[in-house]
Amino acid sequence: QVQLVESGGGSVQAGGSLGLSCAASGRTFSNYAMGWFRQAPGKEREFVAAISRFGGTTYSTDSMKGRFTISRDNAKNTGYLQMNSLKPEDTAVYYCAARYFSYSDTWSEYNYWGQGTQVTVSS
Repeated sequence: QVQLVESGGGSVQAGGSLGLSCAASGRTFSNYAMGWFRQAPGKEREFVAAISRFGGTTYSTDSMKGRFTISRDNAKNTGYLQMNSLKPEDTAVYYCAARYFSYSDTWSEYNYWGQGTQVTVSS
């Protein structure tokens, strides 16, 4: 089992920044790739970004590139998502997830999930 706890959500005005953290416990953190997903009310869960087990490879969608940065610190068992130039359409609950060995952009392929943290961007 891997337990994931997100933190760092909140409210910010458009153009602002927020940094999310995902603290992991349980099994060896570096055995798991990490992903961030988000879900807005009435919408499906959406892939945001993913990072390989040791942080050497990251992947995100075109709409996130240049604004969102995913990273991880295996020594601290923590993953991060830095979000800059936030827009109202970024408003959602953000979830971190862990997948054994390799990352994916498909939420159903992840093994463990955090409880989510709310991000609200006002115009």
